[in-house]
Amino acid sequence: MPDGLLDALADLLLGGRCVGCDRPGRVLCRGCADRLPPAARVAWPSPVPPGLVTPWAAGEYAGVVRAMVVGHKEHRLLALRDPLALLLARAAASALVQERPPGPVVLVPVPSRPASVRARGYDPTYALTSCAGRLLATAGHDVCVHRLLRTRPGVVDQAGLDAQARAANLAGSMCCPSAGLRRLAAGRPSASVVVCDDVLTTGATAREAQRALEAVGLRVTAVAAVAATRRRLPPGGRAGHSESSGLRVSPSRHTH
Repeated sequence: MPDGLLDALADLLLGGRCVGCDRPGRVLCRGCADRLPPAARVAWPSPVPPGLVTPWAAGEYAGVVRAMVVGHKEHRLLALRDPLALLLARAAASALVQERPPGPVVLVPVPSRPASVRARGYDPTYALTSCAGRLLATAGHDVCVHRLLRTRPGVVDQAGLDAQARAANLAGSMCCPSAGLRRLAAGRPSASVVVCDDVLTTGATAREAQRALEAVGLRVTAVAAVAATRRRLPPGGRAGHSESSGLRVSPSRHTH
C-alpha cells in the first residue's frame, strides 16, 4: 500500500499527526524521518563540568528532534522510541569508534526519578537505551545494557534550573546498588561504560552518573545522547563530527 494511503488510514483510524510537521498520519512522517541527523558529533557543554568524559549527541535539541523527545517522554508516543533509539545508537557508535575502548561495552541509562516513572508508567530513557543496545549489537558492536544507576531521594525536577542549580540538585544523587554490580562482574568483568541519556543540557546529569559509576570502580568511556541544546554543539558541526558509526539503518523503517 502506498505511503499516502497508509498515512490517510492511520489518520482515519487513530487521528495521528506527525510531531514534526503536523501532517496527518504517522507520528513521524517519512519526510521528517529522512531529515533526521545522519551522524553524531561531540557536544561539550559550556561550561564543561570538571572531569566530564567526551559527550556525543546525534542532533540539536530543536525542531523535529525536540518534538520527538518531548512526544516520547511527556506524551508517551511509543512509536517514536525506535527512531530516537537509532539516533542514540549513532551517538554511542561514534563514541566507540573514536574512543576505542578495549573489550566489551555496557550502555548505562541515566536513571529517571521513581516518581516520574510511576506517573508515566514508562521509563523512556531505559527504553531508548535498551533499543539502542540492540541496534549496536546487530551492527556488530560488543555491547549490552545494564540499569546500574539509581537515584537517591531528594532530587527535584530539573526543568528551569540553571547550570549551577542543576549541579547542586544532582550532587551525590546517584548510586550503584551492589546487585547490579555483581551481575555485571559475573558477565562482563572488564567492560567499559557509556552513559546514555535523551538530552544533554549543562552536563550535570551526565557528570553525576559518571561520578557514581567511577566511585564503584567502573571505567566510563563516554556519554551518548540523542540531542544536545544549541549552544552545546560546535559551530558548523566540524569539531568531533563523525560519519563512521557504521549505523546506516533508515529511520523510516521504525515509524510505521
